[in-house]
Amino acid sequence: MRIFGRVSQEQIVFGLAVLLCIGFAVSLPGFLTASNVLNLVRSVSILGILGVAMGLVVIGRGIDLSLVALMAVSVAWMLNLVGSGMPLPQALAVGLAFSLLVGAVNGWFVAYAEVPAIFATLAMGTLIYGFGRYFLFALDVAYIPDAAKPLLWLGQGTLLGVPVPIYVFAAVCIAGYLFLRYARSGRYLRAVGDNLAAARITGVPVRPIIVLQYLLSSMIGFLAGIVTAASVASMNTRLALSTYVYDVILVVVLGGIGLSGGKGGIRNVVVGTLLIGVLLNGMTIMDIQYTVQNVIKGVLLLTAIVIDTIVNPRDEQTAQQGDI
Repeated sequence: MRIFGRVSQEQIVFGLAVLLCIGFAVSLPGFLTASNVLNLVRSVSILGILGVAMGLVVIGRGIDLSLVALMAVSVAWMLNLVGSGMPLPQALAVGLAFSLLVGAVNGWFVAYAEVPAIFATLAMGTLIYGFGRYFLFALDVAYIPDAAKPLLWLGQGTLLGVPVPIYVFAAVCIAGYLFLRYARSGRYLRAVGDNLAAARITGVPVRPIIVLQYLLSSMIGFLAGIVTAASVASMNTRLALSTYVYDVILVVVLGGIGLSGGKGGIRNVVVGTLLIGVLLNGMTIMDIQYTVQNVIKGVLLLTAIVIDTIVNPRDEQTAQQGDI
């Protein structure tokens, strides 16, 4: 989206990321070393993967506040199944099926029951955490059992000196780009987000496309959860109660994907992830308190939403979809 004439929000955010890099490189010794740059990108790879999932939903004029809760619960349950003796491939299939089922339910509520997405997914996130904690596993933290050790490579391995999570992030970005650019359903998704009424008139299967975007979100979220668990050899389900989902929204909105739908793409997610990664890395090196970091991220998110509201004003369709 354009802000000042020919300059887009994406270009402004990229410029800010470059300026931050220069500033941190001058003031923080070791910031631009190869090892720190790789650690920087690796540390935000999972955030970027989730950003792609959220970005697809937001482009379709929706929002998925259950994304992080579903990621944590589905992967924790999968690890518990492996620990109880289920073969790893079968446990992965069960975890993915559970994620897709929840995604389909989210999509049904939004598309067919016409519940505003923000309320449907917020309630689903709370429901999923409570359901998982009561019925699926007894402990908040699920550790990777010996039978699931091969997964550790996805989070801790390297390939040609580059951490594997970076490759996973790149692969998800490429797949998301190809989907939006070349797949018919990807073009339909953007059309639904841009103008739902016009898309319906032209013959686009609007309701199935809305369900599809939540299915894609849950599938990508499950992959992000596997990489998360592999990175630290465990999955802490209390992540579902954290503010992590707002970090994901921050990446999406800050990168330039309009909350009014139909605008932006995967490149915006990459730019937003880059800026947040540089900012978080610099604040960590400067030993800024976690609570202060949350304040800074909150101010950034609020600023990005205000800018988005000015550039992409709400309309009747946006209100009907329950957009933020």
